[in-house]
Order: sequence, then C-alpha cells, then structure tokens
Amino acid sequence: MRMKTAQILMECLLEQGVDTVFGYPGGTILNVYDEFELHGYKDKIRHILTAHEQGASHAADGYARATGKVGVCFATSGPGATNLTTGIATAYMDSSPVVFITCNVTEETLGKDAFQEVDITGAVAPFSKHSYLVKNANDIPRVVKEAFHIASTGRPGPVLIDIPIDVQEQTLKKFQYPETVNIRGYKPSVKGNDLQIKRVVEAIARAKQPLICAGGGVWLANARDELLELAESCAIPVVKTMMGISLMPTDHPLNMGMIGAHGNHCANQALAKADLLIMVGTRAADRAMVDPKEIQRRMATIHIDVDPAEIGKNMEAAIPLVGDVKVILRQILDRGVPVTDSTAWLDQLKDYRKAELNRVFPRREGSVFPGTLLRKLGAKLDDDAVVSVDVGQNQIFTCKYLPQKHGRLLTSGGLGTMGYALPAGIGAKVAAPERQNIVVCGDGSFQMAMNELSAIKAADLDVKIVLFQNNTLGLVHQIQKTAPYHGPFGVALDGSPDFTALAGAYGIPSLTVDDEDKVDEVLDQFLHTKGCCLLIVKVHPDVGTND
Repeated sequence: MRMKTAQILMECLLEQGVDTVFGYPGGTILNVYDEFELHGYKDKIRHILTAHEQGASHAADGYARATGKVGVCFATSGPGATNLTTGIATAYMDSSPVVFITCNVTEETLGKDAFQEVDITGAVAPFSKHSYLVKNANDIPRVVKEAFHIASTGRPGPVLIDIPIDVQEQTLKKFQYPETVNIRGYKPSVKGNDLQIKRVVEAIARAKQPLICAGGGVWLANARDELLELAESCAIPVVKTMMGISLMPTDHPLNMGMIGAHGNHCANQALAKADLLIMVGTRAADRAMVDPKEIQRRMATIHIDVDPAEIGKNMEAAIPLVGDVKVILRQILDRGVPVTDSTAWLDQLKDYRKAELNRVFPRREGSVFPGTLLRKLGAKLDDDAVVSVDVGQNQIFTCKYLPQKHGRLLTSGGLGTMGYALPAGIGAKVAAPERQNIVVCGDGSFQMAMNELSAIKAADLDVKIVLFQNNTLGLVHQIQKTAPYHGPFGVALDGSPDFTALAGAYGIPSLTVDDEDKVDEVLDQFLHTKGCCLLIVKVHPDVGTND
C-alpha cells in the first residue's frame, strides 16, 4: 500500500521514539495533522496545542532539557514558521536538542512571494545547527534520521525540517527507515586525547588552589555523577555558570555558587583566588567570565568541551580537551586522580559561603524580598523538582538564592529570552508529570507568555507559577538607574491586568502575599493546591539584584 509523505513523517517520528509534539496547526501543515485522525497517530503521539508558535518552541525546548530526549515542534508556513525563530535561537544558544518541522507552500511557488511563504531555512541558518528543505518524499526517512542524530550528538542544538505542501502529498510504495546515519564531515569527537588527559591529572596534582567551573554542557552530556566524583575525589571546590546552577546541591560543602556579573560573592572570590581553573562544559561567556584575559593571565586553565570552536574562542586554554564531557571525566577518573590537600584552600572560602547562605535579607513594609521567598520555597520543594525561571531580576534572584537539591533548573541563559519559563515549564511537566514543577516569572516576562495558561488548562497540568510583581521591567529599571543612563523610562507596567482575575478566567486559583511574616503559610497553601496555582508576590520596584 502506498504511503503519503505526511504519514511517512509520522512513522519516522515513531521510529525515533517520539511520544509528544508541541505545535500550532495552519494551512500548509494540515496533511501532517490529518494523520493524527486518519491513521490514529493521536493514540501514539501526544499533541500539545499551545497558544502561540513561540510557546510551542519553548515547550519543546523545556521537554528536551527535562528528559535529555529530542523535543519536537510543529508549525505551519509564513508567520507560523517565523514565530519559531526566537525559540530556535534560544535552543541554539543553550545547545538544546529540538527538531522543528515546518511545512511550506508548494515547491512550484517557492520564491514567488506566495501567500504565507517565507524562506525559513535561510532565515534560521545563523542560529540553527542544521536545516533541510525537503523536495522529494524519498528523502524523508533519511532527513528525519539525520536531523535527530545532528540535534542530539556532539554539541546538541536545533535542526529544522521544512516540507512543501505538495511534497507532503507525494506517495511512496515502500517505507523503510534507515538503521544508520552517515553524514560526510560530521563526526563529533567523543574520547579525549590520552596525552591531554595525562596533562590534566598532572596539573591537578600540582595545583594548590584548583577550581572547577561547570556549565550546561555537563547536563547535556549526562555527566553530573562524574563531575561530583571528580570534585569529591580531589576535594576541589566547584563554581557554576547559570546553565549549570543545579548540578550540585546548595548545601554540598564543595559548592561555591554561581560565578559572573550577577553571581554569588563566594563563587567570584573563588575564581579570583584559584591557581588552576578546570572549565567543564562551559563556553566562558561574558556573563560568567567578566574578564577572561585577566583570568588567563593569573592562572592555568583546562577547558573540556565537545565543541572545538568554543575552546580558545573567549579564553585560551593551557590544556584543551575536545570530546564528550562524560567520557573525558571518566577517562580522568580512571587514570587515577591525585588526592589533593585542599584544606587550607577550602578554609579560605568557607567563611564567604557561610556568610552568603546565612545572609539576612532586607525587609520593606507591604512587600516581600525575592530572596526571602525563594529561600523558603526551595526548602519546601521536592528533592527532584523542576524549576523553570524566566529572564530578568527573577532569574538572577532565583539562581542566587533558590536552594538547589537534586532537581533541575531550566532557564534561557545564552539568548536571555523573556517569556521562556512558562512554556518551558509546560514542556517539562509533560515530559515528567510525576515531578514537582515550578515556574518563576517577573510580571514583565509573564505577560509575554501568559496566553499559555490555555495550554496548561487544556492539558490539565499541575504547574505552580510564582509571579514576582513589582509593576516594572525590573532589571531594565535597575540598569537605567546607573551611569551613563538618566533614570528609568519606558519600563512602568501601568497596563498590567489584574493577575488574580486573569488566572480565574482560565479556571486557575491564585494567592497573593505582601507580608514576609505570612510567606511560610502562603507557600504551604500554594504548594498543596490541587493542580495549577498562581502565587503573586508583591515586590518593591526599587529592589535590585545587588540589594
């Protein structure tokens, strides 16, 4: 029996183990959507309809980060496809494995400014790992196999497949999914060079004040256990970038916190005093390494990353190691790492960390300091909770003050995409329905994605939303108060809705807290509410991330 390309696409997704897609239908992709009903794929692959294509892109991204599997997102042509671009760029900057499938106008009308036509493969070329424009049904099995392979191997990232509507209607006599992938020129390194491994071990043995800096690449390589084993075996303190923030529990004695311009004081002190920096799965970006040349001048550096383009891009490494982080860390451990005497080094840092963890936060009448609520919230969360946090002051407060256990924190670290957290939380909850799921937003970022409450309602998802309300674009407001700017302008959220009424319109209960003495009581009620709940936390507009 002959099969249409649209059905072949669905069969390919099943072959890849896809159980969920996030999307928004439109005219050119209706052949694919028809397959959910026509051949019963709705019983095999769950479809989550979001309120906006960008929401679908972030939800697929959150699904990917929460599971380690490739996320999948559907959209139609033209504006449907272009609405994905922020989500694609977000996934690209944070190396998140997502396959985006768009459907275009007929092949004959491509390039003729047809209704809802756009060159989406060309548009996303600068910020996607790869893209395909499929013009022959015979290519679909190979293209899908390659797309999932490229998205999930080496340095993960987004891949786009665009299929014209007439190609979707082509038929094949026989469907056969390829067993292997052979892409000329694409062979990511896995194992680290043995000589470089030896040099790393020797450098650790010589160091008096070594420091590990762990980034999101450790999560992507599923190398959390190996990282902890290396740190504990050698008694090396660990700082993290924002993307690696939840790799270690906050109360772990070797955890020094987050580095960078908005990082923890203890972490930045550790970076300032170390004599050997071991960078693992991090690109040494400007937000984390404020002055990479100064760091390079003061100490030797080891840089372990799967992407050779990242090594030396922002900071030269004395010992570069290209390959899979999990494999390389295991090679280092198997070689027999030295037991270093870090007592004096850890003693230097101990008081900094103790002061930070025991810090008394400021109080203001009629409002709650974000750090106060986050510290109490973190103590009450499940051990493996997933927390999705948006961009702005809420992101910085959460990364600095929310106690981490053994869960996962998801955020847009590279692109800094406002409106990321709510749809990402949806994707994470769909991926792991049994895990506690928290979303943290500011009132600015929440209003960029609050229409996705419809997806939460439709799918009946137990997502708990913390909304810090200060009636301004907090981080912009904060920056505008410093030189060379002349005070806040254009940041007041005077048109904000009544968030309680808004949540109620979706059938979602809400709570409000503006008194720090009532935070514990309200948090307990919030976390024990059945299903989705919105917690509105009143924050003074002048509160800054350095307070």
